Amino acid sequence: MKFLPDPTESSSVTAYGPGWVTVNGEKYTSSVVVSTLAAPYFWECAQFDALQDSHFARLAQMDAELVIFGSGERIRFPKPALLQALYAKRIGVETMDTQAACRTYNFLAGEGRKVVAALLL
Repeated sequence: MKFLPDPTESSSVTAYGPGWVTVNGEKYTSSVVVSTLAAPYFWECAQFDALQDSHFARLAQMDAELVIFGSGERIRFPKPALLQALYAKRIGVETMDTQAACRTYNFLAGEGRKVVAALLL
C-alpha cells in the first residue's frame, strides 16, 4: 500500500531542523510566517528578545482562528501585552517550540482550519 498526503491548497511545512524550516519545498533560514490564508513571508523578528506588539498586530490582520507562535529551540512565552491585538480580535494564541509549532500547524492546516504559524528560527 502506498500512502500519499492529502492535497492541500495552503502552505505546509515540509521539513525542519535547527535554524531552518522548509515551506512548500522552499528553505527559510530566518523567521517566517506560514498561513493557510496567505503565502509564507519572512517575519521581521530575528529573535525572541526583539518581539514587539507590532509583530503580533500584523498577524492579527490575517483574521485567523488561531496563531501558533514557535518561540525557537525552547518554549518561551511572550508577555501578554504583546498579544493584545490578537486578543482584541478574539484570535487564539498557542506558544510552543518551533518544531512542535511546525507539526501542529500542518495538522490544523490539514483539517482546513484558518491557522497562522509565526516561527522564530
